[in-house]
Amino acid sequence: MKVFDKFSGDEIADIPLAGSAELEQAIVAAVAVAPALAAMAAYERREVLLHCVRRFQERAEEMTKLVTRESGKTLKESRAEVGRLIDTFEIAAEEAVRIGGEVMPLDRSPRCHGYTSFSRRVPLGPLSLITPFNFPLNLVAHKIAPAIAAGCPFILKPADSTPLSALLIRDILAETRLPAGSFAILPMAVADAAPLVDDERLKMLSFTGSPAVGWELKRRAGKKRVCLELGGNAAVIIDADADLQAVLPRLLVGAYFQAGQSCVSVQRICVHRSHLDELRRLLVPAVGNLRCGDPQDAASDLGPMISEAEAKRLEAWIAEACAGGARLLCGGVRSGNLMTPALLEDVPDSCPLSSCEAFGPVAILEAFDDFDALLSRLNRSRFGLQAGLFCRDLGKIMKAWKTLEVGALIVGDIPSWRSDAMPYGGVKDSGVGREGIRSAILEMTEERLMVIREGN
Repeated sequence: MKVFDKFSGDEIADIPLAGSAELEQAIVAAVAVAPALAAMAAYERREVLLHCVRRFQERAEEMTKLVTRESGKTLKESRAEVGRLIDTFEIAAEEAVRIGGEVMPLDRSPRCHGYTSFSRRVPLGPLSLITPFNFPLNLVAHKIAPAIAAGCPFILKPADSTPLSALLIRDILAETRLPAGSFAILPMAVADAAPLVDDERLKMLSFTGSPAVGWELKRRAGKKRVCLELGGNAAVIIDADADLQAVLPRLLVGAYFQAGQSCVSVQRICVHRSHLDELRRLLVPAVGNLRCGDPQDAASDLGPMISEAEAKRLEAWIAEACAGGARLLCGGVRSGNLMTPALLEDVPDSCPLSSCEAFGPVAILEAFDDFDALLSRLNRSRFGLQAGLFCRDLGKIMKAWKTLEVGALIVGDIPSWRSDAMPYGGVKDSGVGREGIRSAILEMTEERLMVIREGN
């Protein structure tokens, strides 16, 4: 399989694909090694993760350049992702040695007098992991680091367009003392990857990608546990008491970082009508000044989209919105897979640009008058990943937290903000289950109970 530089189009690698035979070998090996990996001491799993941290630090600049070439991110964005990769493995190393349980006295009635329960977490067993292109290091890390911490062998299929970053992580894992068969990172054709979903020897499927694919995989997954991190349609609310000068730079980051190719990218900017004209006055030139170009040029603010097909899809969505009455305030000009940052207003709710996940460098400006009505309107979205809120009214903040059907509300910032330690995931079409290291470890383990009767 050939891998290309997403800006220049030059071939940067030609890697072999695993087939059904190689996948079967990996599954057999994962099943065989599962007891040994589960028996590894917590400090041994921590040392594996810390070895990776040290090697990532040593190879940080190499990884930065690789991510930029294979994904199209700017050097600044790639460098930040390498930093998050390191953070994610460090957090996993910390969590590996504190996977605890619970002691629960049961004597709430005479029948249970003298009984006490104890619980512990045990690894599920071999895991199936599938990752997308947009964070080729860190979304891989959010699956394999907690798997190692939990003591689960895994097989990972990286995105076809960005497999090299995952393979570099594989090479570093191969330097550790993990038992043979503990991991396999296999670029492969979709047609050969069916056992990752269907095979009952794999005890959990963790998938990050599109809703259409994710829900179909869940339907096929049978008895295995499933964690889905799917799409978003993220809104940020800017209420009447917000400071627009402070909000503006965060909007630019949230809507246009890595060419908008994030499931928590700011797609809908919902601003109180009293601020609409001023925000438009500030935002249009700021967006227009963002430089779209070669991601290896330090002057570029955003690079290309992952493919020309995706850029054409977004171009068509913008044209459809404008045909339906929307106003294109700036940007939206495509050249190959480069798209200048776009800002629109008055986009009809029925347009894909409003109702679906844009996954590109575009944002929609929307005015609101009534805070409660806006919350109800946002809840009509089929997505529910994260939302942002700029507001100083504690009552409104609490109401938004209780009302909005999202996995997380980020107050005082954009919905694109994420800590690698926090629970992360959505509701509705945005998925099921939670990532973030501690949360992922809970997904990858199960509770085992022991009850003791005293005096027996």
